[in-house]
Amino acid sequence: MEPFRIDIPQVALDDLNRRLAATRWPADPVDAGWSRGVPQAYLQELATYWQTSFDWRAAEAKLNRFPQFTTTIDGANIHFIHVRSPEADATPMIVTHGWPGSPAEFLDVIDQLTDPRAHGGDPTEAYHLVIPTLPGFGFSGPTPDAGWTFGRVANAWGELMDRLGYQRYVAQGGDIGAWISEILAHMRPDNVIALHVNFLVTPPSGDPAELAGLAEADFARLGLLTRYADELSGYMKLQATRPRTLSYALTDSPVGQLAWIAEKFKDWTDSDKTPDDAVDRDHLLTNVAIYWFTATAGSSADFYFDNAAMLPTASTPPPAAPPLPVPLGVAVFPHDPALPIRALAEARYPRIAHWAEYDRGGHFAAMEEPDLFVGDLREFARALRR
Repeated sequence: MEPFRIDIPQVALDDLNRRLAATRWPADPVDAGWSRGVPQAYLQELATYWQTSFDWRAAEAKLNRFPQFTTTIDGANIHFIHVRSPEADATPMIVTHGWPGSPAEFLDVIDQLTDPRAHGGDPTEAYHLVIPTLPGFGFSGPTPDAGWTFGRVANAWGELMDRLGYQRYVAQGGDIGAWISEILAHMRPDNVIALHVNFLVTPPSGDPAELAGLAEADFARLGLLTRYADELSGYMKLQATRPRTLSYALTDSPVGQLAWIAEKFKDWTDSDKTPDDAVDRDHLLTNVAIYWFTATAGSSADFYFDNAAMLPTASTPPPAAPPLPVPLGVAVFPHDPALPIRALAEARYPRIAHWAEYDRGGHFAAMEEPDLFVGDLREFARALRR
């Protein structure tokens, strides 16, 4: 394992600014709000902010506050943040981001989770945090080979925790990180103490009897899945089928990369008019800039191609996993694009130890509502002790 420090060359910053200034904008004859994608007026304003006001060096310093390392696992470079709690008996936890996320999602929760004593919390609820970057994403960089399935990543995470000396730990994830964390729990039930997710999809099995007892609110949640499939999953279908074609545009155009990610932060968050309503603009641009500077738009899209059979857009749904062998904690944030139905979840997850529903927040919970995210993990720790 090698210590890692982010230090983007000034020439890369200068190139970004040149490209932003030289953006060629399309005609925009229809004022359609967000119904056709990111509105041009908003994107132009955000791109100008990125060029003239966003301070990458400040963002870099914020990231570099935390110890970072790289290691090679299964032939791929793996970047990760590793913060040990001052509490010697803290619980290790591996936290997995999704797309279009990165470890930068968790910058505002690391201190509270690792050192609750210093933030008014119970020191018995402290965590040693391991926050890896998915292979092919961000500072892990493009992978040298294809085939990075969820299971292959989960196996790599198990190896990473072994190398760090953690034999018993919690797995936490959102977005595709939730699926990877669940697979890790299935693969290593003797190592994973429990699973915590802030994203859970509970599609019906097709048995009509399963739907008989659902409440009206549950059927509304099923409607969200339909909307996702019909309207919000275009990015997934494209990345799962033609990631290379997409990669040329996003790797060449910072505004293209910005639009591709900003749209998700509008569709999937507790926002009203723009993503800024839910996520701090500088925090959003930090996340976008990581994809840009590492040129991982294409390799992160490849991840969807390699996992196409496991995605909700697959023509044949993947087989149901066996019951989860460890306790499960679920945090439900109302503006996620998919919301779980507890009655359906209980059939698949017989060991639900904690389930909380919140009145605000969305898909990027640690960015949108860091206090709720931290509080939920603390409640989860208490539930595991009961």
